[in-house]
Amino acid sequence: MRSFIFVRAVADMTYIEQIVNIAKEHNGMVTATQVTEARIPRRCLTEGVKKNRLFKVDRGVYVLPDIWEDEMLIFQYKYPKGIFSFGTALYLHGLTDRTPLRYTMTFPQGYNISAAQKNGVDAKIVTEQHYPLGVMEMNSPSKNKIKVYDQERTLCDIVRGKNAVDVQVVNAAMKSYIKSREKNIDKLYRYAEKLRVKTKIAQYMEVLL
Repeated sequence: MRSFIFVRAVADMTYIEQIVNIAKEHNGMVTATQVTEARIPRRCLTEGVKKNRLFKVDRGVYVLPDIWEDEMLIFQYKYPKGIFSFGTALYLHGLTDRTPLRYTMTFPQGYNISAAQKNGVDAKIVTEQHYPLGVMEMNSPSKNKIKVYDQERTLCDIVRGKNAVDVQVVNAAMKSYIKSREKNIDKLYRYAEKLRVKTKIAQYMEVLL
């Protein structure tokens, strides 16, 4: 009996290593489905968690310890339609020194945002037409790839209607943008026209340029 337990423990450790390798091949994440497809007993996921080799972030979704610290990547995985935006995008682009208390993500119209909101995401909804405008990929603070709106789209968003943010934040962001080597004023005006904030953007640019 003891020998059986020993053999099973060794086998589980080997399985855990296989699971870790699968995770490494998939941006540090692994699902229960992938484990089953690899013909690995699902109990080994639980064993991996007990041994701190894995962390469970959602039903059937596990991550490696270094990914566990990257909440942005986890949110991106859980809500793949979400694009980091507004204050979160400002922070990622270095246009504000305010660390976001809650991450803001923008979703296309018709998407059910209740789960994201329940998990602390400040969820915004935008029309299907405007949803893809300015989407780019960049590194999170933990150096993992996430989707975020570019600088120009973000500046247009923070002055739009009821979603407009604090004027001090806007002023600081506009000044930082003007100093940026990556700024693209032509693109900013194109976005502003599509999002119907051209007048507001022009007022800031006339003062700063």
